[in-house]
Amino acid sequence: MEICPYLEYSLQILGRKWNGLIIHYLSLCPEGSAHFSAIKRDLTDITPRALSLKLSELEEFGLIEKKVTTKPTVSISYELTEKGNSLTKALEPIQQWAHDYKIDKKKGVYEHE
Repeated sequence: MEICPYLEYSLQILGRKWNGLIIHYLSLCPEGSAHFSAIKRDLTDITPRALSLKLSELEEFGLIEKKVTTKPTVSISYELTEKGNSLTKALEPIQQWAHDYKIDKKKGVYEHE
């Protein structure tokens, strides 16, 4: 049996720490984008350096786009690309699965009610 290389690569991207959470976070932003400081504030466990690296990585994968505005002051925000938005649909069943089985990283709980 041969493993689909597209699936394998996709799971490698999502399996990297923080990638899925950042994509999910950006999908929930009411404005459709978020500034670095807002992402860092809400994803409390990530270091600024790790966040910077992950945002660059996701940008290289074509999942997010960095938007720079210069008027009235310089402002940088991040938003999902069309490719990134389409990935959020794949994350929804994973989120449901996590709820169904009460997946909790702190407690190590993996039980289905």
